[in-house]
Amino acid sequence: MSILVGDDTRVIVQGITGREGSFHTREMLAYGTSVVAGVVPGRGGSTTPDGVSVYDTVEEAVEAADANASIVFVPGPYAADAVLEATDAGIGLVVVITDGIPIHDMIRVLPVARAAGTRVIGPNCPGIITPPRCKMGIMPGDVFMPGPVGVVSRSGTLTYEIVDELTRAGLGQSTCMGIGGDPIIGTSFLDALRLYEADAATRAVVLIGEIGGSDEEAAAEFIPTMSKPVISFIGGRSAPPGKRMGHAGAIVSGRSGTAAAKVEALTAAGSPVAETTHEVAGLVARALA
Repeated sequence: MSILVGDDTRVIVQGITGREGSFHTREMLAYGTSVVAGVVPGRGGSTTPDGVSVYDTVEEAVEAADANASIVFVPGPYAADAVLEATDAGIGLVVVITDGIPIHDMIRVLPVARAAGTRVIGPNCPGIITPPRCKMGIMPGDVFMPGPVGVVSRSGTLTYEIVDELTRAGLGQSTCMGIGGDPIIGTSFLDALRLYEADAATRAVVLIGEIGGSDEEAAAEFIPTMSKPVISFIGGRSAPPGKRMGHAGAIVSGRSGTAAAKVEALTAAGSPVAETTHEVAGLVARALA
């Protein structure tokens, strides 16, 4: 088992002919992901160099290729409309890689997607991967290996670093998800923990947070109800007070959103919090022993 993506995931790429879309389509295909169609208005009837058929609309792509998931590489000003188009076409999972999407656009789009039963991951995220069966995103597939550890993160780079440490320690992953670093995102830490708790293949979870917002604190309230251990890491401990570091969502207001507040909440919830990325694999190994 896995969460959200696997052998039965059939992916369309919105913005497949752009620089990022074409490059990562090629990488996803090489990994073994079933990329069944692309969507670019005005390019319908063409085929990419990788042999993927391109359609003018998501509705046409879904009808022709029986797609059930979409990954969005559409530029920021148009990305929200791309999500709505996928939602209208009945796509169940939309992964939004695009960064720079106006916050008000996502405020408008996400309630519509949720009401339609479409799960959105992102925006401004690296995607989701169930090794070795499906990769929807921009992550380097070679650092992942199958196993019992779920990983959910706000940071793409920290995900790759910690997953590499897990893999080197022989601790494979069930599904790894980057939820994105923007203030308004489609899938939260809490949402992800609920999915991992229900997944029989996941025996432990690594939660990779950072300063800003309150998503980690909300997750901490759920952790004591879980049957599986959650090991955490919080990036940005050395950030000066009142500063935004990295992601658009990594802004601290007063004590809310500080690394100390998040570490305190997670520790109180029974989640071991690593001080460095190198400690995570050891904490996971002890939790699974």
